[in-house]
Amino acid sequence: MANYPRKKKILGHFKYGSVLFSTTLSLFIVGLFGLILIQARTITSMIRENIEVQVFLDKNLKDSELKNINQDLASRPFVLRKTDSLSLRFISSEEAAATFIESTGEDFTKFLEDNPLHDSYVIGIAEEFQTSEQLDRIAKELESIEGVFEVSYMTDLVESINKNLLKVSLVMGGFILILIITVVMLINNTIRLALFSQRFLIRSMQLVGATRSFIRKPFLLRSWFFGMLAGAIASLVLFGLITYAKSAIEGFALLQNTDLLLILFGILIVIGGLLSWASTLRAVNKYLNMSLDELY
Repeated sequence: MANYPRKKKILGHFKYGSVLFSTTLSLFIVGLFGLILIQARTITSMIRENIEVQVFLDKNLKDSELKNINQDLASRPFVLRKTDSLSLRFISSEEAAATFIESTGEDFTKFLEDNPLHDSYVIGIAEEFQTSEQLDRIAKELESIEGVFEVSYMTDLVESINKNLLKVSLVMGGFILILIITVVMLINNTIRLALFSQRFLIRSMQLVGATRSFIRKPFLLRSWFFGMLAGAIASLVLFGLITYAKSAIEGFALLQNTDLLLILFGILIVIGGLLSWASTLRAVNKYLNMSLDELY
């Protein structure tokens, strides 16, 4: 009867195919949800950029007075600062009249000798100042400026946006918590099952006098490497998905934030390494602490 040589087991070497696949799939799901959060954040910023305060000015102000008001408004910390400019726009009474006539189709200049509309500034408000209480305070501040006739903003719109964004944040926060727990359990169970075949080799190393740290080291190094590799693969798949979506979906490119995407990919790689390392450490310690009877 032929004797077939048995494959020699090496400490720290076990079937990483299933571990790599499961970890990559788990991290891809996490990354996909992270991508959704990035898109949601971008959309939220776009919505919040539409929250504006309109400052109406007194009639017949001099150019010097208009200049002083402009400088005063530009120096306020609550004015939205975009990449290369301030969200501060001047609308003359003539422009306001032309817009009104175009939108309503009624030319009030035919029966009114004087233009009743005021010059105004439209101010975009920075995101951190967009609560109802802060907007009320901002309105009072602006009304105290000399030359300001009236300040207005859409109170109902602000309250509606803030309430809806809070609800969406709570729901997404709940999904994130459930997702994190599921991913941790999946990776932990996959690695624990993969290490099951190495339990007797771990015991053999203990019996010949190997220290715990010596036994753990090869397992932890390989799990860290394969965890980071899984994160890198998940990131590449996500990048491919994003690239395809940009070409297939009109306007999708506008929702991208390169800095946040790079941070997301970095997080996936680090999380992959850490979760694999921690799960492996837990599994190896479990088998190190088992008695011989428990191993069977």
